[in-house]
Amino acid sequence: MVTKHRSVCPLDCPDTCGLTVAIDDNTITSVTGDKAHPITNGVICHKARKFPERVHHPARLKYPLKRIGAKGDHSFERISWDEAYNLIVEKFTSIIDLHGAESILPYSFYGNMGLLNSDGMDRRYFHRLGASHLDRTICNSAASAGYKYTMGFPVGIDPEETVHAKLIIVWGCNLFSTNMHQVLYFNQARKNGAKIVVIDVHQNRTAKWADWFIQLKPGTDTALALGMMNVLISHNLVNYDFVNQFTTGFDELQKESERYTPEYVSAITGVSEEDIMKLAKLYGNTTPSFIRIGNGLQHHENGGMMIRTITCLPALTGQWGIRGGGALKGNGSFYQYNMEKLQRPDLRPSPNVRTVNMNQIGDALIHEDPPIFGLFVYNSNPAQVAPDQTKVRKGLVRDDLFTVVHDLFLTDTCKYADLVLPATSHFENLDLYKSYWHLYLQLNEPIMQPYFESKSNFTLFKELAHRMGFTGPEFQITEEEMLREALDHKNSPFLSGITYERLQKEKIIKLSIPEASTFPHTIPTPSGKIELYSERMKLHGLPPVPTYIPIQESDKFKLQFISGPNHQFINSTFSNLDELKKMEGKPLLYLHPNEASQRELLDGETVTVYNDLGSIAMTLKITEEILPGMALTQGLWWDDPEHSISSVNFLTSQRLSDMGGGATFFSAWVEVRKMF
Repeated sequence: MVTKHRSVCPLDCPDTCGLTVAIDDNTITSVTGDKAHPITNGVICHKARKFPERVHHPARLKYPLKRIGAKGDHSFERISWDEAYNLIVEKFTSIIDLHGAESILPYSFYGNMGLLNSDGMDRRYFHRLGASHLDRTICNSAASAGYKYTMGFPVGIDPEETVHAKLIIVWGCNLFSTNMHQVLYFNQARKNGAKIVVIDVHQNRTAKWADWFIQLKPGTDTALALGMMNVLISHNLVNYDFVNQFTTGFDELQKESERYTPEYVSAITGVSEEDIMKLAKLYGNTTPSFIRIGNGLQHHENGGMMIRTITCLPALTGQWGIRGGGALKGNGSFYQYNMEKLQRPDLRPSPNVRTVNMNQIGDALIHEDPPIFGLFVYNSNPAQVAPDQTKVRKGLVRDDLFTVVHDLFLTDTCKYADLVLPATSHFENLDLYKSYWHLYLQLNEPIMQPYFESKSNFTLFKELAHRMGFTGPEFQITEEEMLREALDHKNSPFLSGITYERLQKEKIIKLSIPEASTFPHTIPTPSGKIELYSERMKLHGLPPVPTYIPIQESDKFKLQFISGPNHQFINSTFSNLDELKKMEGKPLLYLHPNEASQRELLDGETVTVYNDLGSIAMTLKITEEILPGMALTQGLWWDDPEHSISSVNFLTSQRLSDMGGGATFFSAWVEVRKMF
């Protein structure tokens, strides 16, 4: 008999949709949108509708597997969980005895965004073990740092309020592929008279939907924002009452902005002087105005400064505190769980444990001293997503590196594993989900039995802790008890009134965000004001006022390489589903006609894209949707030697962003030639 259940989409996407799941005899027959969800309202993307194919995929892992061949060839044999646990305990104990616990490193991110399965028992286990600490900075760290320098707290307005905006600027965000429900709110705003401007390097789906598309050279967004400031100030479009009351450092910012004339900025960005003037005047004369800041900006080496600069704009025109006005990069920081209780960092034998930046895992596996001899991968696929894949895989193939991978499938990372463990899907787990866009907390209860012998992250690390002899009460806890501990945060006003019992009853609860806690009523910077000039940045060796610092160009490679998301996958998730691969087609490299002509390249032919880090083959798409001087591709495809498909991250660098230790995926330089 078919039954229907409420669930939550667990993927690394801001929308965190409510789902309605139909199940027949422990088999998911369909996934649709939950019409009772106050934000997503029954609308979900086509990727979420493919969950049945993902959960019941014939290649999904059923049992623990042990490597029997060489690393890299996917040679495994089935073993029991007892054998798997015994092997991990044996190897980890030996590594700790010979080299110390810091020679073991966890590697995870947010392949599952559930609180328990991304930030819970795994953290307790590795803290108690004394393992090296992973600095999880591959996604949002540069943006968070830049935003906090200006505003003190990396949050924005409630997205439900954006329907009231009269001017919407979508800056570096392909909403149609990465935040579809924001599009629905913007469509309502448009019906109410709003004008929508998209600023991006690529004329993507969102750009084509806009009322006005402004195309600029990659990595020059800071200069464009400073050019807008120049016009706002010189044309008396600044809200000085707001600036005087709520900001500090205006005089210093004004002085810095004087050199960013429309003529100067046009030469940097490629945007015409007329359009710079028009954009600034439109922004300065429209209230409420709202800026949706995208994820891609921060993946440049100057990305933190981009976000820091753009977040100054609403202060200059006094948009904060006006319904529908302000900005939004993310709202995840409103969900102030009790992370000390949840993760228990006090379990570490030493507080001064070694830290490894996850963006530099390639260097860490090859050069770290003392070496890393044990690697435990979960909720991530570093053999696709990490930069500089040549080094990553050189490190992973080491015979003296004991690697465990916990996943639903034999991913590219599993090729290098000594032990592969089957993971549950989120439909099989109890968990709590926040959004990093909207403000609704959601309880996800298990709606099906675990798939064959798969285990959740919570169960895996709890059982492994027991095998390691970790007998403290922190490892005897249940999932429900851990969620109660996470919600027990008396210093968080935003979780006020939210209890586990209430979540069990209501499933979806909106955070409590008092007006007194929002901008500009509360600005938690050191000065208590929006910091157009930041003394902290000066102390950290950064320019204290927004300043355009160009991306370092290459003398050897002339095309700036942008590797953004595609429409069918989320990072490397879903890129093993045949139907979605068919819909996406094949990995394409986009070049402007001028660049293709100079290299005597033809549309549709296979080309080699290369730099000093590596080379990959791609199909060429010649288009005027991108500017000269750049090469663009979309999506992370699993390796497919038969069709010459390999990770775009063979071409990206382990260099870190200007602040926050973030990845610099979009600051790579390449060349393109015919395939020989």
